Amino acid sequence: MNDDDKQRDLVARLRAADPAGDVEARAGFADEVVARMTGSEAEPMAGSAPAADLAQARASRRPRWLPFVAVAASIAIVGGAGYGIGATIGGPMSLADGAAPPITLQSNGGPESVTQGGIEPAVGSGAATDQKMSPLTYPYGSGRNAFSASSLGTQTGTAQSYAYDPRSASSSDKVTALAAALGIGLPVELRDGRWVAGPQDGSAPSLSVSLDGMLSFYFQNPEVNPWQCEGDQVCEPTSEPPSEDAAIGALRALLVAAGRDPATFEFTSQVWEGSPTRAAEAKPVIDGQQLDQGWSLEMAEDGVVSANGALADVVALGMYPVVSEQEGFERLSDPRFSGAPTVLPMALRDQALTTEEWVAPMEPPATPVAGTSVSWPVNKVEIVSAQLGLASQWQPDGSVLVVPAYAFTDAEGGTWSVLAVEESMLDFRAF
Repeated sequence: MNDDDKQRDLVARLRAADPAGDVEARAGFADEVVARMTGSEAEPMAGSAPAADLAQARASRRPRWLPFVAVAASIAIVGGAGYGIGATIGGPMSLADGAAPPITLQSNGGPESVTQGGIEPAVGSGAATDQKMSPLTYPYGSGRNAFSASSLGTQTGTAQSYAYDPRSASSSDKVTALAAALGIGLPVELRDGRWVAGPQDGSAPSLSVSLDGMLSFYFQNPEVNPWQCEGDQVCEPTSEPPSEDAAIGALRALLVAAGRDPATFEFTSQVWEGSPTRAAEAKPVIDGQQLDQGWSLEMAEDGVVSANGALADVVALGMYPVVSEQEGFERLSDPRFSGAPTVLPMALRDQALTTEEWVAPMEPPATPVAGTSVSWPVNKVEIVSAQLGLASQWQPDGSVLVVPAYAFTDAEGGTWSVLAVEESMLDFRAF
């Protein structure tokens, strides 16, 4: 296979993993993106958030466009068929030979996904705002939306819901087994609202398990961190990252140690150019769809640098009534639901790769004149398909439900999410 064929194969794999893969982009789009990402003219995206100390040094070595290449090059290792419970309605929306991508609802009061540790999200991977970003305001701020759709289903129904069961996993034995798999010996203690193992001052390998609704854990090992040298100084590592098989194998071993079945997860692996570490991620699969809460780790040549995940099992909660595709679509314009964009349309993903360097102005903008129109940009969003899936929802008491949600795909390849549960099962009271 020559270089051109390899580049086209890379794009084909990326398109296959796109929920809107059947939406055709303009002629030449794919080749242009590959050329910009892999050619000599490729540059990092501007506007990354500031970080501190070691994290800042590491971020400076990771060009922001590289996750696009990493996603295209990642390999999904598909286990079993998940739990195989529940019902779905709507059009096809699946990864290549795997589960449908996760659905993330608008910020719902809970902590951010526990999969942050080793893998940096690509642009548009999370529901950062409650409105779709317009080309004029991207990457900051938000626009206003006028939604339209046709031929959506009007049939209501029911779908299986789930919940995380943290208390069944909150035990010394469970945490001890995970700590041992991470190379941390006894003791394991319950203090200050969490299970802990190892020193918590960052001087040695340590594990912390929060008593939250998912029993989320975080592990770090400064002794094998290739970015950290003597005296907490940031250094320039020279080692090579481990193989994909090694990183995914380490993550599978952690799942087994925690009593989880790797066959109910899908695995991916990423590596950034010039990085001495490799990231791996495992997303649980239920009813043929990945959940938006998963496990991840970052691995160096000498071992696992960091890892995080959710120790709580997911248990069936019963059937919930769900609204039709049409009513779910109408919720996109209902301020009570504020449909969230979870994947940028192709036009904005293209813009994300070609953002020009900011040039400092030499003078302020001109003074508006009488009769100047008030700028009030509105995005016209045409919904072309709907898929019923699952999304996590944090409750006021800290527990976590996994409930029916719709993912709508628009004509530009963007994806929108909204809660699908019928109003009779919703508690609108403020807390």
